[in-house]
Amino acid sequence: MHHVVGVRFKKAGKIYYFSPGELELPKGEWVIVETSRGIEYGKVVIEKKEVSDQDVVLPLKQVIRIAETKDKVIVEENKQAAKDAFGLCIEKINEHNLDMKLVDVEYTFDRNKVLFYFTADGRIDFRELVKDLAAIFRTRIELRQIGVRDEAKMLGGIGPCGRILCCSSFLGDFEPVSIKMAKDQNLSLNPAKISGLCGRLMCCLKYENDHYESAKQALPDIGKEIATPDGRGRVVGLNILESLVQVDVFEQERVLEYSLQELIDKGAVPTQTTE
Repeated sequence: MHHVVGVRFKKAGKIYYFSPGELELPKGEWVIVETSRGIEYGKVVIEKKEVSDQDVVLPLKQVIRIAETKDKVIVEENKQAAKDAFGLCIEKINEHNLDMKLVDVEYTFDRNKVLFYFTADGRIDFRELVKDLAAIFRTRIELRQIGVRDEAKMLGGIGPCGRILCCSSFLGDFEPVSIKMAKDQNLSLNPAKISGLCGRLMCCLKYENDHYESAKQALPDIGKEIATPDGRGRVVGLNILESLVQVDVFEQERVLEYSLQELIDKGAVPTQTTE
């Protein structure tokens, strides 16, 4: 077991674990830590706790120190320098006629590296661009190609629901989202209605999916023949959230709706639940 604190470097960014050592680090404290990218400035979002070896990447790096007022000034200076670097990089991209879109520029806290995030349809030969940027900034240069979901997370925006994008406001990691989730929730499969600003399936399709899956297990499948208080029939529709079953009852020659509990109480349980 290891004692760790969770540190986040960006709003809605991924949380990384570090050893607090002897430091008392309450939630909300700003700290200076060493990462694989260099020295970084981050915020404690998870207080000291114990985790197993499987939950951390070893060797576990230690928090260097609690951040000071002057460190905040350095962060602001780095942000301004990144804005200047963004404009210069755009100029160089145009000079080299590269088919790429610059999304963001970021300095590490110690200015040991400048990271340029971009999107492109395919592979880009940016070797000459890196040489030019290295000559201008005289530090390590890293160009990182990102996907459209990462682009939306960095740039932010307003989603179809009218709220700030989940990915840029609170989601630390992207989770897989499939069209099956939309089908299970009886949503329109029109891409324009279930896609986010990034053009991919909306992350919120995942939020209620577990409930739909568990609720659906208790209900009969559409097309199944079941027993009802009014005779046997075929399932033609489901209201998963309210646990309602629409059945085309053979003897009645019409569609009737039953609650799952009603079917169970009257002994007319769907055949598949008694198997």
